[in-house]
Amino acid sequence: MVIYMKIGVRGHDYGRHSVAEYAHLLHEEGYDTVQLAIPRAITGVNGFEEITPELVEEIREEFEKQQVEIGVLSCYMDLSHPDGEVRKKAVAVFNRTLGFAKQAGAKMTGTETSYEHLGPLEKNRRFLYMLDSLKRIAEEAEHLGVKIGLEPVAFHPLEDMETAVEVLEEIGSNSLQLIFDPANLLQRPEEIRQEAYWRRCLLLGGERIAALHLKDFRIDEQGNRQPCALGDGIMELAPIREWVKGRTELPVIRDELDLAFARRDMAYMREMKRQG
Repeated sequence: MVIYMKIGVRGHDYGRHSVAEYAHLLHEEGYDTVQLAIPRAITGVNGFEEITPELVEEIREEFEKQQVEIGVLSCYMDLSHPDGEVRKKAVAVFNRTLGFAKQAGAKMTGTETSYEHLGPLEKNRRFLYMLDSLKRIAEEAEHLGVKIGLEPVAFHPLEDMETAVEVLEEIGSNSLQLIFDPANLLQRPEEIRQEAYWRRCLLLGGERIAALHLKDFRIDEQGNRQPCALGDGIMELAPIREWVKGRTELPVIRDELDLAFARRDMAYMREMKRQG
């Protein structure tokens, strides 16, 4: 049987739970897959250094029991930090998490390339630091036989799909793939013809896009983003819905979920899946 897109969620949007409670909750809510940030989602785990092989084995067993795939194991690190020691630690934590991803059976380990909202000069200054870090984690991923999902963000050094594809081609590792979050590339919505822009992003990313984030928002009078239900905001998702059709095994992750919209968003994503 062909399995098309998998309906997923950023797990810690449901708060913290024990492993068994968490896997059961996601199954009952109807999710096929999850983006799991262990220190933010699992009760009693407050940092990556507290993750143990025993905990990861429990996660693997409970999630398999509930038939919820770990589509993305989150380990979002500041891989472009100008302080070499900070970067070195970030790479070490990420590489350790790659081993846990393999143990858990996760499809990929996901990360962005910075923590901060950077301007053009700082993005440019940090680019080579980012590149060095990505080469180091790609080497470890190849050694372990696992995948990395890199998420471009408009205010990070990996700032758009063009840059992301160029970086992947320069590094030349099959372990590096992309997480496409359209909202994170929409820095100035009023200046972008969204439909044309998304079609270009999807054409550029192509088969390198291994997971998709969905979210929507409105702009308030102060110019701030206010999250809303999928389809109720300014995101023009038609090209993305079209691209998803026929994509097998693709994790489509509802990101930054407001639980007040959870049922409406689930209905929206199920309609997307039926289109496959």
